[in-house]
Amino acid sequence: MNHAGVNPQKTAVAVIPARFASSRLPGKPLLDIAGKPMICRVVERALAASRVGQVIVATDDERVLETVRAFGYEAVMTRTDHASGTDRLAEVALSINDDGIVVNVQGDEPLISPDTIDLAIEALLADTACSIATTWEPIETIADVLNPDLVKVVLDDRDHALYFSRSPIPYPREVARRYGSITTALENEPELLNQFRKHTGLYVYRREFLLEFARWPQSTLERAESLEQLRALEHGVQIKVVRSTAGSIGVDTLDDLERVRREVSSLESNIPVSQASAAPVQPDVPQR
Repeated sequence: MNHAGVNPQKTAVAVIPARFASSRLPGKPLLDIAGKPMICRVVERALAASRVGQVIVATDDERVLETVRAFGYEAVMTRTDHASGTDRLAEVALSINDDGIVVNVQGDEPLISPDTIDLAIEALLADTACSIATTWEPIETIADVLNPDLVKVVLDDRDHALYFSRSPIPYPREVARRYGSITTALENEPELLNQFRKHTGLYVYRREFLLEFARWPQSTLERAESLEQLRALEHGVQIKVVRSTAGSIGVDTLDDLERVRREVSSLESNIPVSQASAAPVQPDVPQR
């Protein structure tokens, strides 16, 4: 049975780029999370969004393709030479006939909130000045403020992105000078954490813009920060940024994976017995 049939009453197609190769977690899409491959957990979350009518996994590996299809979901093979997930997304968007909404759901976000996906889609639909919508979460620790792997975003008063950076932005200059460093400033005035926003990797595009964006060459700021969204800002594109309805965990390390496994097991242990007993038997996953 194909669980990912098209519903014409819904407004968006969600595409989940899924590369098999990963420097830190090889075969990441197929890593087991409470009895299911991670990529299938992500598909389930995307399908649960009320605004999503179709979910497609876009991969460059037959093992991922076969696994997703074995679970009854939709998957397509894409080229192996894409420089980014956005390029893979655009290849799939070319095959979508209407100029609707395309959502880029990260393949390593098995706890992404369906409500957050809906919120981002609705934000883009409501703001005709914007071609992209994305999301943010609060930053709660000093380590996250200083972590260059965690991207920060600053917004204007219309919730449009002004800039994304791996550096702490906005930089609290006077307070940092008073205490001698930003770290000491944050330790002594922890309320400063409230001014920082963590950018999360959900993107919603108008399809026509996505296809144009993928043709643009890398920009200067994009290369400097290794952040694709800066290419859009350098071209004057407006990006709507809305707060996520719930936190998520991107799986980049073994520690992340174990946290997600514990969270999913905890959530599913609270499922009523009547529902758990009705769960379908899962197919065998192809060996890697």
